[in-house]
Amino acid sequence: MYEYLARHPQIYMSPVKEPNFFGTDLDSGSYLDSLSFTRDRARYMALYERARPHQLTGEATTWYLYSKDAAASIHAHNPEARAVIMLREPVAMLHSLHLRRVYGGSEDLPRFEDALDAEADRREGRRLSPKARNVKGLLYRAVGCYSEQVERFFDILGRDRVLVLIFEEFRRDSAASYRQVLEFLGVDPEFRPDFAVVNAGMARRSWRLQQMLLSPTVVKAARRVIPVRLRPAVGRAWDRINSRAEKPAPLDVAVAARLRAELQPDIDRLGQLLGRDLREIWPSPAAAA
Repeated sequence: MYEYLARHPQIYMSPVKEPNFFGTDLDSGSYLDSLSFTRDRARYMALYERARPHQLTGEATTWYLYSKDAAASIHAHNPEARAVIMLREPVAMLHSLHLRRVYGGSEDLPRFEDALDAEADRREGRRLSPKARNVKGLLYRAVGCYSEQVERFFDILGRDRVLVLIFEEFRRDSAASYRQVLEFLGVDPEFRPDFAVVNAGMARRSWRLQQMLLSPTVVKAARRVIPVRLRPAVGRAWDRINSRAEKPAPLDVAVAARLRAELQPDIDRLGQLLGRDLREIWPSPAAAA
């Protein structure tokens, strides 16, 4: 959706997809978190300096939903702000999130079930990767409990300023979901981008090289020589060089069913909040099997 919105002539999306400026409670203040979180207001505002006066501006930090601070900070920054929330069936989302965190180096337990089992220790600061960023995001079950997160945005921004989409419906009919977002934002709903698939499954070619490039010495040197506006393009180029397409292994059905049973009460509460039958939209892994 970020890519499709960025192509709309009436919308300017931040060249850094996820600047993580408003999710301050997820930023530990560490060097590693400085790689993920934009901490300086002037740097954040500079992301939009090329926006034209008639354009809406936006970004796509997915962690704002999980953050307890972001909704209030966004509203304080701009009381007219609108939020688009896209929700995927939580077990599938968490499995995908785990794979992305392994890919990014923040997760050092390659088996999803092991990462779930480690959550109690991680709450106490144990069994964390030395390269972990946004360590609160390693508490997967908490990330997957959507109802309180969505309700927080409803309460703070106002329900009429929050649009909730279902990822599976977006995947099935991207054009319809896209038009829904354009109408919600009040821009031309007839515009149609190329709905090519983005963010396919990837794996690193070299973990050793990836970890070396995250070292303070290399990052500081890169920041000295690469202008801020070019850093997203450089990052994307590096990801292309040090990544390969890889279809992820399927999640074990028994693990998925156990996790779904744990999350089901929250899914039911979310369904009541949205006025939708999410059991029908998101059948349990056991039912699918």
